[in-house]
Amino acid sequence: MTANHQPLLQLTYIRFVIICAQSCALAFAILYLHFPISPWFAGSALLLLALLNLMTYARLHSSFPVTSPELFSQLLADCMIYGFLLYHTGGGTNPFVSMLLIPLIITVMTLENRYIWIIGTLVSLMYGALLRDYVPITSMNGHQHGVVAYLDIHMVGMWINFLMTAAVITYFITHLNRSLQAQQKALIESREAAIHNQQLLSLATIAAGTAHELGTPLSTMRVLLHEMATDPRLNTEQREDIDLLQQQVQVCAGKLKDMARSVEEEQSSEQTSLVTDFIDDVIEHWKITRPEVTFSLTVQSDLPPDLLSTTALRQAVLNLLNNAADANPKNIRINLAWDQTDILIRIRDYGPGLPIEQADKLGKPFITTKGGGLGIGLFLTSSTIASYDGDVQLYNAEESGTITEVRLSRRAVHG
Repeated sequence: MTANHQPLLQLTYIRFVIICAQSCALAFAILYLHFPISPWFAGSALLLLALLNLMTYARLHSSFPVTSPELFSQLLADCMIYGFLLYHTGGGTNPFVSMLLIPLIITVMTLENRYIWIIGTLVSLMYGALLRDYVPITSMNGHQHGVVAYLDIHMVGMWINFLMTAAVITYFITHLNRSLQAQQKALIESREAAIHNQQLLSLATIAAGTAHELGTPLSTMRVLLHEMATDPRLNTEQREDIDLLQQQVQVCAGKLKDMARSVEEEQSSEQTSLVTDFIDDVIEHWKITRPEVTFSLTVQSDLPPDLLSTTALRQAVLNLLNNAADANPKNIRINLAWDQTDILIRIRDYGPGLPIEQADKLGKPFITTKGGGLGIGLFLTSSTIASYDGDVQLYNAEESGTITEVRLSRRAVHG
């Protein structure tokens, strides 16, 4: 949707109000006040405006963008139709002559300066011309007697016109401001998303370069450790230390291989499973890597929904469990629940809690509460969960510890 689409849509609503109001005013003036107004000329102007409005409304449902020249031409057509209608209904003496200001106000709010000057000059010239040349409607007959009665009717008409114009202007400006605010909010969100994606790309580039560079030293360490293990002078404790180092080097090498093929594994790892099975698998892996933890798991008793389980999502939830274990591995409480729209995972630990000065910054890159942390774990976790139309919220518990809440949209993750 272009920036001019919403103003043109609002213009169709304003035209509808003007058509209805002018039709009622003309019917009252001709049938009740017996003013000498030609119903053919006035009616043809309103009919032309109605046809233009219908075509505009239908055009707005097409995929073509609304350009500034198109919106300007629509407002120019309104000026011409209003001028024709006012010419045949008293010109400058018509209490509704300020209708000419409506196209000008819309132009000022939406278009560039050159269009504003053209419309402003046009309506000024039209108003001046209508003060001199018009079809008069001042003859008194029927229910009216004298100039005083005519002036009273004119004043009432001016009051009605003021109310209608004020309502139209207020409606248009209010909706236009809301549209502009929505566009500004979308622009800010788009800019933040671009920065976020750039940060992810930078981290991925660094990770790829680091993985490539670590391959050589790990291979060297493996060869050296193998040679050291063959030394007959080593005692039992030294051999155990070397065996441990070899295992750790092997783990590091395996992690690098997993990183290298992560994209391919991610594509092949997508599978649909019950959310309860998903949590059980994650916790089972967590218990193997963190045998010191003690925890309790509470699951909603209803029929569990399906979940599009992926390696990235499993790793994201595992990262949050590890964060809770790092804070305090004892008595971690995990709660799994769901409703019609969301899946909710709540993790409660009894650690020291979140530092108040960093609470608002958690989830951003390089912000950590751990002394030796890099500050990218929670950032990557939040990014992964956000890709499933979800979010992560962390806040301090009432007594002590941290509560981590994960929301996953069932629309995004349902298989």
